[in-house]
Amino acid sequence: MAGIAAALSLAAGPANGASAERSAAGKLKDGTAVEAITLRNAHGVSARILTYGATLQSLVAPDRQGHAAEITLGHDTPSDYEAHQDYLGVTIGRVANRIANARFEIDGTAYTVPKNNAPNSLHGGGQGFDRANWTVAHVVGGPVARVVLTHRSPDGEMGYPGNLDVTVAYTLDERGELGIVFEATTDKPTVVNMTNHALFNLAGKAAVQGAMLHLLTIPAARFTPVDKTLIPTGELRDVTGSVFDFRRGRALDDGVRDGKDPQIAIGRGYDHNFVLDKGQTATPQLAARLEDPASGRVLEVLTTEPGVQLYTGNFLDGTVAGRGGHLYRMGDGIALEPQKFPDTPNQPAFGSARVDPGKPYRHAMIYRVSVSR
Repeated sequence: MAGIAAALSLAAGPANGASAERSAAGKLKDGTAVEAITLRNAHGVSARILTYGATLQSLVAPDRQGHAAEITLGHDTPSDYEAHQDYLGVTIGRVANRIANARFEIDGTAYTVPKNNAPNSLHGGGQGFDRANWTVAHVVGGPVARVVLTHRSPDGEMGYPGNLDVTVAYTLDERGELGIVFEATTDKPTVVNMTNHALFNLAGKAAVQGAMLHLLTIPAARFTPVDKTLIPTGELRDVTGSVFDFRRGRALDDGVRDGKDPQIAIGRGYDHNFVLDKGQTATPQLAARLEDPASGRVLEVLTTEPGVQLYTGNFLDGTVAGRGGHLYRMGDGIALEPQKFPDTPNQPAFGSARVDPGKPYRHAMIYRVSVSR
């Protein structure tokens, strides 16, 4: 727990503090009760977290005129999240993103996980952390409002080895920093790569223009191109002169429509990992900056992890209604998912996703909201 306490202190705010409110959120199909915890500061920023999926259901932030609006895509009730596994704002695990051919090895032993994104495994295998109803361990207001959620993933769940005890801590301070810290311990060597899968539209709730005119900056000179099944080829490709160069900031719209780039065609837009120049770091550093010029809202994503996955909502097809009955379509939201590179368990050159007994996993990230003038 010492690591959690240290991580939570990263987002300490002024003495007037923020509030935390716990409430009933509804029930799942089997009658299981789901709770909501709302963190709120004095400057119009609030975050609502559901125990189901340890989900960031809502993030509200003001524009340059001080008008607050919802900036994430989501659903109205826990039963909606249960019925539609579109990963909006959920905690992803045990392993975020894709594992090639749904298999990996640890110390010569092969493990097979579900092919829920055939031929690969995606976001934990279909019954991952987003499908669990987490336990509330701690809720507190003060200089930093926070909620701590816990979950045990048993040995063999979705094919992964080891009993895994997992903690997700959300914090909100007066500076508009929503911190998320993921920690896990195991009793057997395993693999872990956790992140949050929020999709953002800084223009505000159900904005008809979508998010493709947002300006995006990613401090990454390289990205990982993918094959036709969206598994990285192993190459770390220079972004210079390509639609993957976001180092100076630009709108997303031109890139997602560039049919000349085979990578855009494969991903149906952006669904790619960027190799952050900063690499793996001890404390969260900048991974991406997103700005909506019209409203002035700015989102900065900071992380300790070496990569960030840019996903432009390419598989939102208007068939599922989200919050308020709004039909989400391609480009309506942008995900910026800090994590280890996709398929890291099978590609040693990418580093390691291995977690061993006595050597806990930890990933600290921050969603920082502000306005440009």
